[in-house]
Amino acid sequence: MKITFHGAARTVTGSQHLLEFNGRKVLLECGLYQGRRKEAFERNRNLPYNAADIDLLILSHAHIDHSGNIPNLVKSGFRGDILCTSATRDLCSAMLRDSGHIQEMDVEFVNRKRARQGLPPVEPIYTLNDAVDSLQYFGGVAYNRVRNPLPGLRLTFLDAGHMLGSAIVVLEIEEDGRRPLRLVFTGDLGRPNIPIIRDPTVVEEADVLIIESTYGDRTHETYPDAERELERIVRDTYNRGGVLIIPAFAVGRTQQIVYSLHKLMVNQDIPTLQIYIDSPLAINATSIFQLHPDAYDEEMRRFMDDPNHSDPFGFDSLHYTRSVAESKALNFLREPAIIISASGMCEAGRILHHLRNRISDPRNTILIVGWQAPNTLGRRLVERQKKVRIFGEEFEVRAKVEVINGFSAHADRDELLEWASHFRKPPERTFVVHGDEEPALSFAQALRDELGFGNVVVPEMHQSVEV
Repeated sequence: MKITFHGAARTVTGSQHLLEFNGRKVLLECGLYQGRRKEAFERNRNLPYNAADIDLLILSHAHIDHSGNIPNLVKSGFRGDILCTSATRDLCSAMLRDSGHIQEMDVEFVNRKRARQGLPPVEPIYTLNDAVDSLQYFGGVAYNRVRNPLPGLRLTFLDAGHMLGSAIVVLEIEEDGRRPLRLVFTGDLGRPNIPIIRDPTVVEEADVLIIESTYGDRTHETYPDAERELERIVRDTYNRGGVLIIPAFAVGRTQQIVYSLHKLMVNQDIPTLQIYIDSPLAINATSIFQLHPDAYDEEMRRFMDDPNHSDPFGFDSLHYTRSVAESKALNFLREPAIIISASGMCEAGRILHHLRNRISDPRNTILIVGWQAPNTLGRRLVERQKKVRIFGEEFEVRAKVEVINGFSAHADRDELLEWASHFRKPPERTFVVHGDEEPALSFAQALRDELGFGNVVVPEMHQSVEV
């Protein structure tokens, strides 16, 4: 079998790994690369393989850096099945349509500038209609149910504990009558003891392991510590008479923050103030969360058992704003409030308008609660740059910038090692992906030094290996 790492190799975004065996080609993930806009556009538009040659796509979860280029794959000729969990399929229905709309809007903006420069227009990577067309190829598979999607291939999804519907992919591949090779792909591995979803499933056997390393060189604060930090930041912003702006990924992180704020209000740990979810995608995703209570953990179920707060994502001071008019009205808030909006890396969407309106007011707080890719506005805020550009205009950053990493849905270094420690014997081959170069190399060394893994590789982009 040959594996080619076409994305998320020494970087976090654009996850794509191509498996070739028995004359078949199976793609693990088809994510969008995120970074410098021109580079990202070209990289995402030009697939590094012939889409029509791909027999099967296996998707671990719905986040855009894993699923976001699927409409382009279908547009380019892919006609196989896309297998994922049912919750992932439901989330992709909302997320890919939203992504298609964003592609169209971005290109419309670019083409206005190109027209002024006398340049020809460019086409979007894909459109909203392309995204809708791609959904017909999705098929849902339940956790722990074995499927045989191709001759010589057995597929099982295990709960990855990263977000609603996220899966560890277990493949048993039989070639030339030899003993089946067991390949385990973590996708994005979650953390134990975070609310809403269950903990990651332990895996004990693998011949080949492909493991993520987003936080492979650092540890997170605990979830209770993160909630205490959130409580402090809400109180501080309230006392300054400011607005707390939280750029949050629409799927997963937004629901975590809403649930934590709900608990803090129920316990009267923070003042009662108005909370606005200003992201149509987050609103749609929250509706999908409500459709899958079977994925919730025991803490969430106990919280919902209380008739006073049976809906963890809905309470009196929480408002979901869908329309543009409702979103614009938030610019005129003069009392303390919380605005949660996408995108989580501050690269597109309504969050940019809120930042533009409030970033230079020292009463306000910008709270970063997720990983920020290099060269994004979110990363510049984390780096405490004094001036940033929004919509081409320069703004002084006078609002207080805070960062909480404890809400991360990615396992940290110690949690990744603890999960990997459950293998009865080290995998014969281990590939460390989905991490920037430094954390990926650091985590690979930790696997060698602390767990005795013998053959650990951090692949380069587009590198191929035979296993």
